[in-house]
Amino acid sequence: MAKCYRVEKSAIHGKGLFARSNIAEGTVLGFCATRPAQEAGLHTLTMADGRLIDVTCSLKYINHHKSANVIYYDDFSVVALRDIAAGEELLHDYGDEWS
Repeated sequence: MAKCYRVEKSAIHGKGLFARSNIAEGTVLGFCATRPAQEAGLHTLTMADGRLIDVTCSLKYINHHKSANVIYYDDFSVVALRDIAAGEELLHDYGDEWS
């Protein structure tokens, strides 16, 4: 199955992920490839139990925005929260500390 997103320059921050075609609400975009981290870096997720996890695949380019259109789940899946138009940047709300 071809990826429904591509990495491009983002107006929000550095690189971002953008929809290649329309993506329907509820679509699983993929599962993050990860590895344990010793300290937080640019593409590190902090788990509820405090563990640090580096995302090592292209899903790491999902940028933060309060108007999120995708979500990371505990199983490291990334799912569309709403219909996403082709060309739209994929965005996740990282929480208030990223405002």
